[in-house]
Amino acid sequence: MKKIGLIPKLLIGIILGILIGLNASETVISVLQTVKNVLGSIIFFTIPMVIIGFVTPAISGLRKNASQMLGTYLGISYSSAVGASLFSAAAAYIIVPMLNISSKAETLKEIPKLGFKLTIDPIMPVMSALVLAIMLGVSIIWTKSEKVDALFGEFQNMILSIVNKIIIPILPIYILTTFSGLAYEGLLTKQLPIFFKMIILVIIGHFIWLTLLYTIAALISKKNPFEVIKHYPPVYLTAMGTMSSAAALPVALTQAKKSKVLPDEVVNFAIPLGATTHLSGSVLTETFFCMTIAQMLYGQMPSFGTILLFSLLFGIFAVGAPGVPGGTVMASLAIVTSILGFDGDGVGLLIAIFAIQDSFGTACNVTGDGALALILRGLFYKDVEDKPDNQIA
Repeated sequence: MKKIGLIPKLLIGIILGILIGLNASETVISVLQTVKNVLGSIIFFTIPMVIIGFVTPAISGLRKNASQMLGTYLGISYSSAVGASLFSAAAAYIIVPMLNISSKAETLKEIPKLGFKLTIDPIMPVMSALVLAIMLGVSIIWTKSEKVDALFGEFQNMILSIVNKIIIPILPIYILTTFSGLAYEGLLTKQLPIFFKMIILVIIGHFIWLTLLYTIAALISKKNPFEVIKHYPPVYLTAMGTMSSAAALPVALTQAKKSKVLPDEVVNFAIPLGATTHLSGSVLTETFFCMTIAQMLYGQMPSFGTILLFSLLFGIFAVGAPGVPGGTVMASLAIVTSILGFDGDGVGLLIAIFAIQDSFGTACNVTGDGALALILRGLFYKDVEDKPDNQIA
């Protein structure tokens, strides 16, 4: 029997949570919120370990392929992520006030007290974990510590296993408890249309950002970007179906090599690397959702200074995030909680809404990789001739 995927499970959790929240008694909601507290403690406990497990190997890995093209590509990936986040935030400052969002403070019903409260403190604050991860990564490069580098590679696999075997399985239950509380308060009955508008708006934002990326690529490479874009519909659809940049990689490689303006050397380098370092579509999506949820739950959007710091740090997490379903949002929970100040309700809502549109964000990510490959062609392969038609696979 085929297993139910994460997205259907989350959707089931959302639906059940809403139905329970609209009809449950105080006692039932109290029990569910107690469960939410326990699961939330487990999720937030893992965040510093996720930071160290992914950011440290991402930095130390630069030593293995220390070349000018690698540094350039990572810089472009980071710039694209930060740019997408700031673009999304700017759009949110303009659009969100037009959505007539009622804040959580306006709801009348109060959540009943927890049956008991379990506190599992993280091993360190999230910002301490980030600074430690950066220092560990650069120190591994400086000292050429191959054994420690290999150790952190194994540690990354361990953390990924924890995420896949513990965090991901409990997410649907956590989402159910979150939505039951929101529905019980009455917030969802007021804001349900907003969720649909949010998803539509970010999809439009994806195409605007892709247009910008390919325009920049055309200016740098002086090549027609449609010679790349026209080969990407199968890649876009594959990414939508798998919700994973890594899973769409074989199709992306095959299709990108069909472009006569992309040398095979560039494709072989840029497309696999982009699957794990270039996640601008997911960044754009999450930033807009964070801005909207902040207005919805906390009554106001973050200040520009706060969102600027968030975006600059988000770029680091995006480059180091795994190219798997939900990888971006899981890797960024540290700054969502520490910089934006989201609590359990905000995190649960963010994870749920992000997951619903994850396929579109992933499709934007992999399609944008073609633009970054074209930029590399313009920077490092200016004198290389386009591939003749008879050499295109």
